[in-house]
Amino acid sequence: MATLTINGTSHTVDVAPDTPLLWVIREHLQLTGTKFGCGQALCGACTVHLDGNAIRSCQTPVSQATGKRITTIEGLSPEGKHPLQVAWIAEQVPQCGYCQSGQIMQAAALLAKTPHPTDEQIVQAMQGNICRCATYLRIKRAIKRAAQGV
Repeated sequence: MATLTINGTSHTVDVAPDTPLLWVIREHLQLTGTKFGCGQALCGACTVHLDGNAIRSCQTPVSQATGKRITTIEGLSPEGKHPLQVAWIAEQVPQCGYCQSGQIMQAAALLAKTPHPTDEQIVQAMQGNICRCATYLRIKRAIKRAAQGV
């Protein structure tokens, strides 16, 4: 049994301590915005926040998340009004959309720590978040737009 605080709500789940957090989020709690990509923490599709830090939930065991604040894309802004979500739409970032929740969560962690990042800081922070559609320039523009307050 593990008790997790996800998007401000406490959840008790009956899983082994080594169960990847991703499977608890998606399969047990039905929060399907967080995606399974590679399963090896290489693509970033499964990115969520753990106490405000961007982590790969596919390789984070539940035991490491217990007692910490977990935020998924659903909890970033349930109304879709987070500056990054608004900027993502304005810059027409998504194509297939599969990686977008991970991209946004990675970018949100960046802006929380560095409200006005340089281009270099954006590129550095977003490394490891793969976009199969290669919308990287749009992603960078959206992060810059969000940093300016949309």
